[in-house]
This record gives sequence, C-alpha cells and structure tokens, in this order.
Amino acid sequence: MLPVVGGEEQVPLVTGGTARYANLDVAASAPALCWVADHVERVLPLYASVHRGAGYASQVSTAVLEGARDVVGAFLGAREDDVVVWTRNTTDALAVLAGCVPDGGSVLTLDLEHHANLLPWRTQAHRGVTSRVVTAAPTLEGTLAALEAALAEEPTALLAVTGASNVTGEELPLRRLADLAHAAGARLAVDAAQLAPHRAVDVARDGVDWVALSGHKLYAPFGAGALVGRRDWLDAGTPHLAGGGAVEEVGADDVRWAAAPARHEGGTPNVLGVAALAAACEALGALAPGALEAHEAALRERLVRGLADVAGVRVVETLAGAPSSIGVVTFTVEGVAPGLVAAVLSAEHGIGVRDGRFCAHPLLARLGLPEGAVRASVGVGSRADDVDRLVAGLRALVAHGPAVGYALVDGRWAPVEDTRPWPSWGDPTARAGVARPCGG
Repeated sequence: MLPVVGGEEQVPLVTGGTARYANLDVAASAPALCWVADHVERVLPLYASVHRGAGYASQVSTAVLEGARDVVGAFLGAREDDVVVWTRNTTDALAVLAGCVPDGGSVLTLDLEHHANLLPWRTQAHRGVTSRVVTAAPTLEGTLAALEAALAEEPTALLAVTGASNVTGEELPLRRLADLAHAAGARLAVDAAQLAPHRAVDVARDGVDWVALSGHKLYAPFGAGALVGRRDWLDAGTPHLAGGGAVEEVGADDVRWAAAPARHEGGTPNVLGVAALAAACEALGALAPGALEAHEAALRERLVRGLADVAGVRVVETLAGAPSSIGVVTFTVEGVAPGLVAAVLSAEHGIGVRDGRFCAHPLLARLGLPEGAVRASVGVGSRADDVDRLVAGLRALVAHGPAVGYALVDGRWAPVEDTRPWPSWGDPTARAGVARPCGG
C-alpha cells in the first residue's frame, strides 16, 4: 500500500542464491516508509538543538519538533486540551504515565499485556501505587465482565490495557473499556503500540484518557514515541527525566518544574525521531479510510487459511468474540521448536518472522507455551507473495525437515555451516554470546 525502505532487498540463502526479503516481522519493528526516510533526509541539513536557539537551523528544528505535536495529536484524535509528550517508545511512554499515577493509586491490567504495560506500574510501590493483574477469560465478553468485577472490588485509579494483542492481534473495544473504567471512577490508558499502525485511533471518540505508541512500530524507526492524553496527571506527576528543559527555575537547593510536556522531556529531544514519527502519521493518515484495514485483513485471512492446510500447524487465539484482529498471526508447529521454525524460514527462504514469548510471559505461560511460538505480521508493505512463501516454507519443513543442519548457538538456532555473507557493518557472528533480551 505504501513503499517501504528495503522492500526489494535481496538476502542470501543458506541453500544458495538469494531471495527478496519477505519481512513478516513488522509487529516487532516496522521498516521505514520511503516517505519517512525522505522527510528525515530533508530535515537533516537543518538539524540543530531546539528551543532558545536564535540560529536559523535551531528555529527550523524547533518548528519541526513543536509542529509534530499537532500532527501526532490529530492522527490520534486528541482533544484540544490534551498534551503530547515525546518519549523513546511505548515502554518509555507508559513509564512516564506510571510516575504520574496519584500516590496510593491502584492500576489494573490484563494478563495478556506486553511487559511494557505490566512492569512500569510495579516501579511505583514507594509511592503506594499498586498494580493488579486480571486473567483474561476465553471470550471477550467474559474478559470485560472480569474487568468490571475487578474495578468494583476496590477503588482503581487507572485501567491500562492493550488496544490489540501483540501475540494474537485480537483487538479490544476501547469505547466499552473507557465506559467501564469511567463508571468505576478510574481512567483508561491504552498501549497502542500494535493498534496505531493498523487501525485509526481516536481518543476523543472512544473516551480514552491516554494512549502510548512507538515510532519504530509505526514505520518511523528513528527512536521516538509518544504519550498523548489528559494534562492534569502529567502536570502534577514526577518529572520523568530530571534535567535541562524540564524546569522553570533552578536554585542551589530547590527547583520549580515546568508543566507538561516539557516536565517529562528533560535533555535534548530526538528531533529527527519526532520528525519521522510525524511524517509516518501523515502518510498513514492520507490513506483512504478503511483501505489499510482491508489490505491487512485480506493478507491475514490468506495466511490463516494457508496455515490451516499445513499438517501440525496451530494458530494461537485467546479472545473469542474480539471485534477483529490486526495483521498478526501467531502459531506453533507440532514437534518443531519455534526458534528452529524461524531459523529455517530465514536461512532457507529469506523470510523474517518472530519467535519466542513476545515479551508477554504471563500470557504464554497461561497458554501452555513455555517455549513460545512463531509470529508472522503484515503491514503496509506486505504482499500476498510474502504470505504464500511463508506457507510454502512451512509445508516444506513439515514434509521434509530442514534442508541443512541446525544447532543451538548462544540460545538461538542457526545453520551448522552458515555460508551466507554478512555486511561488515552488521555481522552477527562478530557478536557471539550476546544475551537474548526479554527472556525470549
């Protein structure tokens, strides 16, 4: 639907020759839109430190940074008095909000959340902030009922949920969640890291109080994210990064902190990352309404249908009755470790997928998948051929096994004799022994 950088990239195969790289791992980090890369290239010659600078480049960069707040806010349907805080990613954004939950407040989450929406709340115990985790039911309606019951059990300051599961792609109904939270006197924060790249998000329409997202999942992989929402908690909360830019006045023994967003943006901001994020929002926002959803739905349906025809493959689902699912499909292959499946798809077919527990350990444990699973995800640059190649690769693996030998190396499956050439500036064999993040 939109061209992405590297969309025609050829990668070497361990069996010989090359193939166009089929990037079915966009849910982890999406490739840059060509639109985004071009915009960063335009901005870069006038990149400079923002605010307080009289120089031409500084004034241009300040305009880029501040103008991007309007673009990102509009993309998310922000209310007129909402604030846009620049962060590094969704995890960082939710950490900002965690520091602003009122002292003694209780935060409620589901067990299907990404760690980004499970762990930040646990860091605030010194202020009396507590967090509770509700086990999601097998159905959407059962899950909503469980949340309603948990909200009624004790006073809750914040309900924090994902907009779409990063494991299964299943969406949650934001308007209904907002109504549940507000009826109980709580507020609603949404982890939109997976939702925003695939669906139109409108915080005003749905009554969402805060939304967090990452540029690197939104086709802007230049290190920026955002927290967007109501100002009052953010104006009163603990400054996220104490330092220059976050203050109004500093004395030898005291400090007067600035209001949000500056309060949480200490240090020199990521101007290029913010420019990239705003450009991605503009590009996605310019698509015809419903076009992206239809594109991804067709690819997802094609993939699920293809997987159903491969012996021993099972698609993972958790919420029967969910409104719909974004372009994420997680599956297992009977008798084959998820990491080996991913390694074979990469080395023999030039296909990128994700394997492991997807930074959602509680959910994978409940699903009885201690080794994790395999996740394929599509986006604006995905093609039907990508999906067909994945299904064909799995069919070959199930029918004949791997074409070459594989072994575990530093916790990852890899060809025993890997003859593929690697770029000198990105050779993984030069970084042996690096620990896997997130425990898989």
